[in-house]
Amino acid sequence: MDDRVEAAEVHIAHLTRTVDELSDQVMEQGVQIDRLNARLTSLLDRLSKPDVGDESGVPLLDQRPPHW
Repeated sequence: MDDRVEAAEVHIAHLTRTVDELSDQVMEQGVQIDRLNARLTSLLDRLSKPDVGDESGVPLLDQRPPHW
């Protein structure tokens, strides 16, 4: 009976460690997702604003490339 209890305690200890490791990974991924969302929002904001290329006032995206 003691062997079974000890085996169960060892098994529970391993499972507890695994759950803790997985929890840490989920937390790290959450932080990474938050950073990526912030960068994506920043990039989308930059893309939504027209870039003025020179004094002509024509947005860069609407200008012809110099080789045309």
